[in-house]
Amino acid sequence: MTGGTTSRAVVQEGPRRLRNQEFPLPKIGPEDALLRVEACGICGSDYEQYAGVLPAPFPVIPGHEPVGVIEEIGDVAAGRWGVTRGDRVAVEALLPCGHCLECIAGRYRLCRGKGFMSAYGYIPTSTPPSLWGGYAQYMYLDPHTLIHRISPDVPAELAVLFNPLGAGFRWAVELPGTRVGDTVVVLGPGQRGLGSVIACREAGAGCIIVTGLAADERKLALARRFGAHHTINVEAEDAAGRVREITGGLMADVVVDVTAYAVEAVTQAVDLARRGGTVVLAGTKGPKPVPNFISDKVVVKELTVKGAFGVDYPAYEAAIRLIESGRYPLAEMHTHTLPLAEAEHALRLLAREIPGEEAIHIALVP
Repeated sequence: MTGGTTSRAVVQEGPRRLRNQEFPLPKIGPEDALLRVEACGICGSDYEQYAGVLPAPFPVIPGHEPVGVIEEIGDVAAGRWGVTRGDRVAVEALLPCGHCLECIAGRYRLCRGKGFMSAYGYIPTSTPPSLWGGYAQYMYLDPHTLIHRISPDVPAELAVLFNPLGAGFRWAVELPGTRVGDTVVVLGPGQRGLGSVIACREAGAGCIIVTGLAADERKLALARRFGAHHTINVEAEDAAGRVREITGGLMADVVVDVTAYAVEAVTQAVDLARRGGTVVLAGTKGPKPVPNFISDKVVVKELTVKGAFGVDYPAYEAAIRLIESGRYPLAEMHTHTLPLAEAEHALRLLAREIPGEEAIHIALVP
């Protein structure tokens, strides 16, 4: 049992409106559990939710990248998940129903059986038992939760990297079918861009190229540290010209767009892909059209264009095993560990709204 009867949490009541609140801890039945949150990672979609760009059913406890320890668990849940009290787990964001056509087909990322955005960090506090997000001391684990065991030897602030690294494995390797020797261009050197570099290196990509802005120099340097062969400052160099030079005119087998808001990256991705290549669009742009998009380029080059929404179980497992291996200096990717009380500062810091500070990866801790 826990040492108290309530949990502190950060509640978002509307765009750019956060406040601290306490909630009673739920009674745990046979099929659910209670997680004591050790850390929760934050990413670009957290900021979009905070800013009101990504719709959320306010009031809501944000946070969809939590790692923690099983505090209480029912017998049925323990048998289903293969864990017990005291085990450390990473929690997937999505809560699939398990019964709709998409779930049955193995595409649980597209589940609609429990409603759009049935995910941790996006369920209102009016839905019992309220503790549906990682910006809290404790989080409720629904019977539909998907969890992964993760070693207690990994620092919590690095353990939460399972989410961006998992995205790298799915978006940059699994979806496009990246093979040994392929040339991959990653547009954007943020958390998921860096995760894509690591995943492509693990998959044996022959040439990894990462693009970014002048302000991204620290991230681009880290991309090179993680295995990128070339980086391009798109404000100082012509990206298409550099990729053409690097590849001897062949261009890229795979292009992965993980930039946020930048609609011009979509047209750039099409230009950078070789004939017969694959483009993966994973960076959300909001409700904005893509100017100067010429669909004939997709037709003439016979490109495969894929959208990427979420991460799946195998990709998360690959990410967690990689984190546990210690093969990469992931601590260099993690820049800030901040308390829950500084959630708003953390979100604005990630979005470059705090002058004089730069962040790559941030973890909130209770």
